[in-house]
Amino acid sequence: MGISSLGVGSQILTQDLLDQLRQADEASRLTPVKLSIANEKDKQSTFDVVSATMKNLTDAIGELKTATLFDERSATVTGTSVEVTADSNSDLQSFTLDVQNLATKQIEESGSFSAKTDTIANAGTTGTISMNVGADSFSLTYDDTTTLEDLKNQIKDVAGNSVDATIVQVGTGDFRLFLTSSRTGAAENITLKDNSGNLKDTRVAQDAAGNGGTTVVQAAVDANFTFNGQAVTRASNSVDDLITGYHITLKEVGSSNVSVEQNRDNIMNRVDSFVEKYNAAIDELKSVTKSSTDSETRGIFSGESTMKNLLSTIQDMVGLAGEGVGTMYDFGFDVDKDGKMSVDKTVLNQKLDDNPANVEAFFSGGDYVKADGSTVTLTGVFNEMGTSVDAYTNTTGMLSQLSDNISGKISALEDQQQSVIDQLDSKYEIMKKKFTAYDLMISKINSASQSFLQMVNSSTSSQNG
Repeated sequence: MGISSLGVGSQILTQDLLDQLRQADEASRLTPVKLSIANEKDKQSTFDVVSATMKNLTDAIGELKTATLFDERSATVTGTSVEVTADSNSDLQSFTLDVQNLATKQIEESGSFSAKTDTIANAGTTGTISMNVGADSFSLTYDDTTTLEDLKNQIKDVAGNSVDATIVQVGTGDFRLFLTSSRTGAAENITLKDNSGNLKDTRVAQDAAGNGGTTVVQAAVDANFTFNGQAVTRASNSVDDLITGYHITLKEVGSSNVSVEQNRDNIMNRVDSFVEKYNAAIDELKSVTKSSTDSETRGIFSGESTMKNLLSTIQDMVGLAGEGVGTMYDFGFDVDKDGKMSVDKTVLNQKLDDNPANVEAFFSGGDYVKADGSTVTLTGVFNEMGTSVDAYTNTTGMLSQLSDNISGKISALEDQQQSVIDQLDSKYEIMKKKFTAYDLMISKINSASQSFLQMVNSSTSSQNG
């Protein structure tokens, strides 16, 4: 920080002295600024934690203020014959499904061929085969080079969306073409008819007289079941048109009882999430705003009105929100002496059992039927909460203003810190130059003094001699 020879002449105006003087200046002028910066940065870090906590609470409120939450359905099936799912807002009801038989696909089997490379037509001939799969019609061609495998590949190319074709080696020297309809239902019959009469025989397609052709391995049939005893027939095992919004899959023969209810699990999970995030926000805000004469326990925002007001706003919501028809306490919510929220799900479930529409209106907004039979349109407590919290947490809210204020203070303090450093650098650069000049002067004086003493001592010695 200086030249190492400073103070050689005087032994007083040393670099150590300059350093001690600067340390004293820094302690009085620079250290308070640094401590203020550290304090504001601590506030900034704590603010980020509060902001994240409030974001979690806002998200939890948002999940409860949407009316679609109460439209979600849960289907419970007793038995293994069916699977059932229900779309949002579909009817709530219970019913019985008794499956007599499932819908099946048509499966046809050709006659036996010694190899899949066997040709199917007479020498020197060509022809066409008409194939029908339910309502779909296709035309196949062949000549005397067409093999069983060629026919299979042509079927897949021409009619692959309607039928699946494969060759199976049933036994030694026994290859057969199997055709399976892509769809189920009694209408999905498969027929192949030789239009030209040039096939070697009728192992693959019927002749003009209707002889031969493939053999039925499995007949295509409709599904038959009853809904609360009423007979129902469908071509598919996937039934989406029986009850609006219900998706039913027939799995096996047998009877199943189905109950479609409001999805309470999802509602309760979101309530639990809200309670958890609410308590986390209360804990954090109480900690950062705590008043105390002890600096170790005093909250960093103990003197900040924005944080204190936010805490009061959140605490007051539980008892004030409800627009006059009730409060959250009526629906099982409670807050203890420490400000911690809990929810009695027995009470909430009973409210949902008694009048789910009123619970939805109270939570998310809508028409609420009062005890006297009159109807009032509510905003919904979670919409009220969302509005109150948004006033603090949105991009132009009070927390954003507080954050900008903290950032502004840090920036101003850092500018002040640099200004003090620059001033001290300038001051002690000048002092170093002065010390150097004074030290040189003192050194010269000391040198002259030493010379004078030597002359005196020499003169005295001569006189004594």
